[in-house]
Amino acid sequence: MTTSDVLPTAPPKAAVASNGNGPWATAFRRLSRNRSAIIGLGFFILIVIACLLAPVYAHSIAHVDAFNSNIDGTIHVDGQDLQVMQPNTEGLGLGVTPIGPTWDFSTYFLGADTQGRDVFARLLYGGRNSLMIASISTVLCLIMATIVGLAAGFLGGWTDSVLSRLMDILWAFPVYLLAISLSIVLIQGLTIGPIHLTSGSLALPILIIAIVYVPYVARPIRGQVITLKNAEFVTAAVGLGVPPWRILYRDILPNILPTLIVFVPLMMVLNMSTEAALSFLSVGVQSPDASWGTIIQDGESLLYTRPWVSIAPGMCIAATILSLNIFGDGVSEAFDPRAKGGRK
Repeated sequence: MTTSDVLPTAPPKAAVASNGNGPWATAFRRLSRNRSAIIGLGFFILIVIACLLAPVYAHSIAHVDAFNSNIDGTIHVDGQDLQVMQPNTEGLGLGVTPIGPTWDFSTYFLGADTQGRDVFARLLYGGRNSLMIASISTVLCLIMATIVGLAAGFLGGWTDSVLSRLMDILWAFPVYLLAISLSIVLIQGLTIGPIHLTSGSLALPILIIAIVYVPYVARPIRGQVITLKNAEFVTAAVGLGVPPWRILYRDILPNILPTLIVFVPLMMVLNMSTEAALSFLSVGVQSPDASWGTIIQDGESLLYTRPWVSIAPGMCIAATILSLNIFGDGVSEAFDPRAKGGRK
């Protein structure tokens, strides 16, 4: 047996360039061929666009203020002027009940909440905050986890021991218990040097959610960095005297980027569900701001009379998470060659 029988023949450079057989090109080609993933991404983009158009709907179509109380307001539906808060017809007939869905896109499409506010307008505004918090906390979490994972895996020694024990402490707490505890501690605001975050700032839930999920990303990154650190190409670079920062930047970081990309939709799902839970418990987004979690809380007392106040944001959360999960499966198959059922 000759050497040519063992070693594969390298394809001509022109063929490689024309076929676009680079790892990134191959991954994106797999992803583009995954119809389920593209449909999931497209549905998610539609949700994002609808939420971004919240001011247009509120001011130009419904002509409502989604944040101020409108208990004494009236609306015009089918040629009639109706009170937003209508007399209660159940039991002793005491008190008032918000108007139900009109199914008229131009006015109180999903009815009103206990403050007489347009539920559909608040749904769109709440979606903006929920998506923004989930997105920014995902980016922040991945950045912190990457720094921790790189430092622990590449430096090793006492650095790895200290960082790993800190991650173990965070990991030991149930996610929601830790998030609620941090929310209660920081509910009065946070001051870091010249930076001051007030109690109603959206930056607080973003920071809290990002912190609680760092161990879930840092541990896999650390393990992958340790594996890469012992790889032959990194050992050769160390032997040639290449500076450590250059090895991290040129050799290790590009090899963990696919893992970080796979984590993006997964962390978006986790962060969105966590934000909704915290806001429902009144330790996340604070009034007058809205999120899908706060709207579900607003409708808790109306479940038997105006269920759409809670059902609508719940359906939005479910639809968003479903679309991200479908897209995330496609991303995992595309960027992880070992994934079962990965497309070529």
